[in-house]
Amino acid sequence: GLSTSRPSSQGKRGRRKPATPPLHFAAATMSTLTLAGRRGHAIAFLLYGSAAALSTSPPALRPGLSTSLPGYRPKGLCFQTQHHCSFSAGRWQLRDYRGHVTCSASSIASGTDGSPMKPENLQEPVPKEVPKENSVHGHTWVDEYAWMKDDKWQQVLREPEILQKDIRDHLEEENAYMKAVMAPTEKLQSAIQKEMVARLQQDESGVPSLDGPYAYFRRYEEGNEHPLFCRISREDFEGVWSQDSPLPPSQELLLDANALAANLTFFNLGASDHSPDHKLFAYATDKKGSEYYTIEILDLKDKTLLSDSLVNCSGSFAWSSDSQNIFYTMLDESHREKWVYRHKLGTKQEEDVLIYEEADDGFFVGVDVTDSQRFITIESSDHGTSEVRLVPADAPETPPILVQAREEGVQYDVQDYGESLLILTNKDGAVDFKVMTAPISSPGAEHWQELIAHRPGVLLKSLSTLKGYLVRSERVNALPRIVVATCDTTEQGTVTLGAEDVISFEEQAFSLNLRRGYEFNSPSLRFVYSSPTTPESCFDYDLSTQKRTLRKVQKVPSGHEPSDYVCLRKTATSPDGAKVPVTIMYKKGTPLDGSAPLLLYGYGSYGMSMPAGFSTTRLSLVDRGVVYAIAHVRGGTDCGYAWYDPAGKTMQKKNTFIDFVASAEFLVKEGFTSEGKIAILGRSAGGMLVGSTMNLAPKGLLAAVVGEVPFIDVLNTMMDTSLPLTPPEWPEWGNPIESKEAFEYIQSYAPYEQIEAKDYPHLLATGGLTDPRVTYWEPAKWVAKVRKLRTNKDALTLLKTDMGAGHAGKSGRFVQLEDEAFIQSFLLMVFAKIGALPPLDDL
Repeated sequence: GLSTSRPSSQGKRGRRKPATPPLHFAAATMSTLTLAGRRGHAIAFLLYGSAAALSTSPPALRPGLSTSLPGYRPKGLCFQTQHHCSFSAGRWQLRDYRGHVTCSASSIASGTDGSPMKPENLQEPVPKEVPKENSVHGHTWVDEYAWMKDDKWQQVLREPEILQKDIRDHLEEENAYMKAVMAPTEKLQSAIQKEMVARLQQDESGVPSLDGPYAYFRRYEEGNEHPLFCRISREDFEGVWSQDSPLPPSQELLLDANALAANLTFFNLGASDHSPDHKLFAYATDKKGSEYYTIEILDLKDKTLLSDSLVNCSGSFAWSSDSQNIFYTMLDESHREKWVYRHKLGTKQEEDVLIYEEADDGFFVGVDVTDSQRFITIESSDHGTSEVRLVPADAPETPPILVQAREEGVQYDVQDYGESLLILTNKDGAVDFKVMTAPISSPGAEHWQELIAHRPGVLLKSLSTLKGYLVRSERVNALPRIVVATCDTTEQGTVTLGAEDVISFEEQAFSLNLRRGYEFNSPSLRFVYSSPTTPESCFDYDLSTQKRTLRKVQKVPSGHEPSDYVCLRKTATSPDGAKVPVTIMYKKGTPLDGSAPLLLYGYGSYGMSMPAGFSTTRLSLVDRGVVYAIAHVRGGTDCGYAWYDPAGKTMQKKNTFIDFVASAEFLVKEGFTSEGKIAILGRSAGGMLVGSTMNLAPKGLLAAVVGEVPFIDVLNTMMDTSLPLTPPEWPEWGNPIESKEAFEYIQSYAPYEQIEAKDYPHLLATGGLTDPRVTYWEPAKWVAKVRKLRTNKDALTLLKTDMGAGHAGKSGRFVQLEDEAFIQSFLLMVFAKIGALPPLDDL
């Protein structure tokens, strides 16, 4: 960004002889302006005035600190107080007493501390290009980095050590480069991780959940990465248990996950559950990060494993009532949930009975139990259609009963009450869902009767049943609530509803979730509340008296005062007039004059709403002066189901990205930040959001982009039917193989395809080698292509691939914080370099 226009004398051959060495005008921070010379010298000037006021009242300068390479002394830099600094049209300028511009440059080009963003002697990885030509629907395009996908990727998920050598070499070269660039932040990374650890209550215990003679819970011991699974007697929970009381003598350790994880590079515990007779404990483990789980069963009497070991599972399962059978789903070679089996204890897995096989590669299949524990459910679904079968839990050998055959675009979930089914569905145009009932003996749609009518604008998210009560989770005006209604049956078995009570809170934005229990006859239900400023509070709600009993409050050992922070809910307007909710959090005292940096988070896919809950890790950014915001963009169901379908999927998917840009621009307009001081972050499908936004956003709006395991290569992925999620996600994005219209629409926004030769913000992408959801080559290809085409070559383009983990990253509550501290340090480094925060050493 260097330009000099200082007047100078003519040389002997008619050339202009510069009076000073060429300068890079870095920017201004607080009270210091730094100029960086070509040969490595740096000259700092003290400002008479604040950096925030530069554009309106240019301060005068006087000489400050001057350093240079040995033997080199910059000349002609004797600025006096008559030199002034100003910011105009996106450029900083120095003017002398005559008004001549002596130096000008864009502030985004390099660090305000005088150092470049990346070490000058460090060579960026330049991966080879192996052009692969693709043609479909009359379109031809070339992918130079398709070689990064290992032909044996399915095997790599199970055996990462077989990864093709040239691919491994490239990923390791990228990791080495990333570490070198991030080396100046190592001290900051360590400090942030220590802060995050200090906010965790290391000996934390969950609130026990009653089931028969016991109350089950998980807890952590100080220093442990993984939980302990325990139980105490029912009497001890009802009589003496409290959050701060010592664990009672009846405590029994069922499983120590730390022992299972010992000496493993990666370990993740999937589903776990005790048997109905309380004698056994089943759990699923993944030791590669590939999400191929193995189910083991522990005898709780002597804490020994049974011979039963179920491999290649999805990680979820359900017990039969007799505690002798387990229903589970098995994955095929493409990592899709394909089959439901019933395993009888004491037999070999190859003898298991096939209960259901999903014939459509586009459908997921899973198992669960209803709240009454009367039925085991087998649900097949994609992103717009579902189908449920029931197996009596007390008669596990009974063939599954189909509730209603799948009908495209119709979704339904099932609970049971008495001799009736309660069916949550969108059938017949109930966009925000309604509740129907049907006899268990004749569950088909022709017998459905309306219990709760469709109410546009009131999104019915889920149903839960307890004896005498029906509990609904709803979302209204982009906020959650829980509705508890009395429930009864007539002599004819018809379900009826009575008085209702609404559980909600008064903060502008908050998170509210039901905690599922074991007992259908429970006199209470449990829910958890938090907000961006308020730690989690766990309540038991008495169903008969409507009294709330606070069972546990999340502790922050290093200290946290909610009143030190501000949480707001604002509304941005998208270009088509859509009103996009934006949740904002900042620490009191943070300037709201546009000078603060801001991190904007979003997701916007699959109908997932983004909760405005509490996060201890987020505080490390907010406490350093970063404003944090969540844009509740279309593609989620934050504002009702239509916010997702049709407004944020398939042929209207671009609304998601347009909303995100509009949210960023709104935050600038409202003074929470300014152009060039915004970082955006998204994870998984949220990576597609930030990748598309990076291509779409106006020049200069964004400072940095972070894509964690980002779904970036949308077009190529949706055309590769071998990948686990491709057929199931055609209803979400469209099928570019069969539809030319879908192909052209996806191609028009796909982040990888839309990279072009222009300036891009600083970029950090992360990936996991054994990730079956967003395969490792997506972020690797993204980084390679951005680095090749970006025109501002001095900006960062970093890739961090975890060679021993999958989609969820590192396992363990402390080691996970390493990744979070790394990402936050990247963001803080960028914010410091552009002058939005103090230098790294002061953070």
